[in-house]
Amino acid sequence: SCHTTCTSLANCCADYKEYCVDISPYSGSLFGGTDFIILDASFETASEIECRFNGNISTVGYVDDGGTGHCISPLLYETGWIPFEISSDNGTTFTRAGTWLSVHTGKLDSKFKAILDNSTKWQYYGTPNVGGTLEMTWNTSLVRAEKVNIELWGYRETGEPYTEYWLGEWHYLYSLAKDHPNNGSFSFLPKPAENSFSSSELGSVRVSSSSHPDGMWNVQAAWTEDHALAWHLEENFRKDSAGWALDKCLAWDELENQLPNFLSEIIDCPCTLAQARADTGRFHTDYGCDIEKGSVCTYHPGSVHCVRAIQASPKYGAGQQCCYDSTGTQVLTADSIGGSTPDRAHDWGSPPYKKPPRIPGQSHWIYDVLSFYYCCLWSDNCHYYFKHRPSSDCRRYKSPQSAVVFGDPHFITFDGTSYSFNGKGEYTLVISAEKQLTIQGRTEPVTETTNATKLSSVAMREASSDIIEVRLVSGNSDLEVLLNQKTLSFTEQTWMDLYGAFLFSPTSTNVTVMFPSGAGVEVRQREGTMTTTVLLPEDFKDATLGLLGKMNGDAKDDLVFSNGSVVQNSSNPEELFSFGASWAIANESALFTYDSEYLLETYYRAPRHDTSFIPVFLVPESPDDPLANQCNVFMKHICFRYVSRSPGIGNATRMSFQSHVSLVEDLKPVLSCGWLSPPDNGKKEGTTYLQGAKVRLSCNEGYNLKGSALRLCQADGQWSGEETQVFTEKAESKNGKDCASQFFA
Repeated sequence: SCHTTCTSLANCCADYKEYCVDISPYSGSLFGGTDFIILDASFETASEIECRFNGNISTVGYVDDGGTGHCISPLLYETGWIPFEISSDNGTTFTRAGTWLSVHTGKLDSKFKAILDNSTKWQYYGTPNVGGTLEMTWNTSLVRAEKVNIELWGYRETGEPYTEYWLGEWHYLYSLAKDHPNNGSFSFLPKPAENSFSSSELGSVRVSSSSHPDGMWNVQAAWTEDHALAWHLEENFRKDSAGWALDKCLAWDELENQLPNFLSEIIDCPCTLAQARADTGRFHTDYGCDIEKGSVCTYHPGSVHCVRAIQASPKYGAGQQCCYDSTGTQVLTADSIGGSTPDRAHDWGSPPYKKPPRIPGQSHWIYDVLSFYYCCLWSDNCHYYFKHRPSSDCRRYKSPQSAVVFGDPHFITFDGTSYSFNGKGEYTLVISAEKQLTIQGRTEPVTETTNATKLSSVAMREASSDIIEVRLVSGNSDLEVLLNQKTLSFTEQTWMDLYGAFLFSPTSTNVTVMFPSGAGVEVRQREGTMTTTVLLPEDFKDATLGLLGKMNGDAKDDLVFSNGSVVQNSSNPEELFSFGASWAIANESALFTYDSEYLLETYYRAPRHDTSFIPVFLVPESPDDPLANQCNVFMKHICFRYVSRSPGIGNATRMSFQSHVSLVEDLKPVLSCGWLSPPDNGKKEGTTYLQGAKVRLSCNEGYNLKGSALRLCQADGQWSGEETQVFTEKAESKNGKDCASQFFA
C-alpha cells in the first residue's frame, strides 16, 4: 500500500520506495514529452521500461547508465494529477505506481517550453507589413539528442458539437527541419502551406530527437505554446489576409447562430477591480493580463487586469473573463475592443476534460480565440465577434460573504460577530450539509507556558473532492499543504488542478483553495500564526453552521451550538467556550492527517476537545501592557484578550484584522445601472455605469438631441433623465436617446 504517512511514522515496508515512487520533475505540459526520473528505485540495465498513464496510455521509458529509470510523459487532453504505473518487463507486469501533474501550457514556466521569439509576428505573419524570418529557442536539456527534428503539429475538433461524436485531436503535419543541431535555436522563412495542410489554423511546434520517425507520439520533446498558425496558412491568406479572415469570420458567425446559447449560465463579472481581486473563491488572475506583471494585455488593449471565473459553467463548460481599466472600472466590449468577454469553452478546461468543449486550452482556442483573430485582429469586423461574445455587466453579481480566524484564535463570522475561543483540539469551522462543504480547524497551545491556543491546521473537503489540509510546519515559518495526506511541493507549479478543487500557492506563506460551489479558503502565515479566511457565495445563505457562524445576514443568531441552541450571551467567555467546545469533531468525520506520534497521541487517540486545557478567559487591561500601543479603539477587545502576550503575535493579529476589514470593504456591494448606449448619430462621454456615474450625450454635427444630455446612475439602479421621442423608424432606439436630424420634423 502506498500510504504516505508511513514515511514519517517510520512504519513503511522495507521496499516501499521501490513500489511507491516519487519522481522529478513531477510536472510538465499536457502536450507531453517531459523526461522524468524515478527516484529511490533501482533498475537493471537490461530492463525494458514502459510507463502507463491513466490505465490506458503507454510510453516507452529507459534506464540510463547509472541504473536510474526514466519515463516520458504522454500527450494528454486533461490537466491535474494523473496516476501512472511502471513496468520493467516491457509491459508484462506493472509493479510501481505514482502520479504525474499535467499542466496547462499557459501556466507552465517558460523554461519547460520552446519559445517563439516575437510570438506576435508568428501569429500575424502574412498580414500587411508582417513577414521575414521567424525564430524560436529552447533549452537543449529538454531533448536528449545531438540532432533534432522541428515538427509542426496541428489541432482540430471534429464531429457535431455537444454530441458524443465531438472529439479533439492533435496530429502531425510536417517537419520544418530534420537533423538540425540541438543548439537551442532555429530560424526559417515560412512557406505557405500546401492544400492538404492549410486547414490547420491552430498548432504547436515540437522539437524532438531525429532518431524518432516523423510524427512519432509521446517521445521526449520541447513544445511551443499553441498559437494561431498565420505563418503556415495558404497563399490566399497572404494575398488578401483581411478578405480571407472575413470569410472565416462570417462562417464562424453562421456556426455560432446554430450553437446553443451559453451566456445565461455563466457568472456575472464583479463590478470593480477590487471586487474581482477579492473574490478569490470564484475568480483568479488571467495570466494574459496581469497587473502584477506589468499589464501586458495583448487581447485586451486599454485594460490593466483581467480575471477569469475559476469554474466552467455546468452544462456547456463555458467561461467568463472580466477586464478592468486603470480606474478599476470594468471594460465592456460595447465600448472597447479590450472589453470583458465570455468564452464558449473555458480556457483552463473543466472536468471531466478529454473531450470538447472541456479540453484545456485548445477548445477555447478553436471557439473563442481563432474567431477573435478572424474578426478583430486579421480583419476589422469585430461587431460579428462581439455579437456572440458580449460583455456581461455586473447587475447580477453578488459579492461573497467572508469570515476569518486569526490570532489566538479570534473569530469574525460571516455576519460580523467577533469573539475569541481558546479551546485546544479539532473543531468544525464551517459545515454545510446542503452544499456538502466541511472546513475543520486544529488548535494547539501557543507556547508550553501559556493558556492560549492558535490555529495550526485547516482541513477541508467539498462533496467527494480531494481532501486538502494546510498546516504550519515545524518552526511555524511556512505553510505545508497535504493532498489526501501526502505533502505537495510547489517548487515547479503554483497552481494545481485537483479532483473537485483548485489550489494556488504563489509563496510558502500563502495558500488559496477553490471549490466548485464558489467557496474559497485563503490561508496565510503571519508571525508563526495562521490566518484563515473563508469566502462563501450567496448560495450558502441559511446553509452554514460551525464556529464561523450561521450565514443569513442576522448576527443575533450567529453562534449556534452543535445541538441547535443559540448562544444567549455572546459577551460571556464561559458560554462562548462551551459553544466552541460543542463543535469538536467526531473521529469518523476528521479530515486531518496524523503522521507523527505527537499528532496521534495529542489528537487522534485523545478527545477532540481537550477538557483539561482551561484558558484564561479574560486578561485585565493595563496601561503598561506591551500590546497597548499596538491597539486602536477598534481592536482593544481583541488585543487585550490575547492571552499569549506576545508583541510579535499581537502585531500579526492586528495585521490580520486590518486585512479582513479591507477585504470586507473591497467586497461591499456596488450598484450598476447597466450599459448606456450612445445616441444614434451621436456620441457619449463616460464608460462608468455604477451608482453616481455621469454619462454625457451629444449629437453629431447637423443633428439635434431630443432628450437628456446628462444621465446619472441613481440609487434605484435607474438612469436619470427623460425618454426621447422616436421621430422615424430609422432613429428608433430602445435605450430612449436619439439624435433627430434638424432637416426633418
